[in-house]
Amino acid sequence: MSSTSSSPGSARSVRSAAAVNAEIRALWSRTDGALSAADEARYQELLVEWAAAVREALVKAA
Repeated sequence: MSSTSSSPGSARSVRSAAAVNAEIRALWSRTDGALSAADEARYQELLVEWAAAVREALVKAA
């Protein structure tokens, strides 16, 4: 049994919510609103990254 664990993106810096949102918008625009399985997976990753960016911005603002 492995004792190591990591979360996606835990080692990289957090981009701004605006930057991530721009990538989300580009993804939807590029696919005309019909996401493939790979696009859906990327979209889910971007949502997690966007939420982290929003949380970080709120913490900095507090």
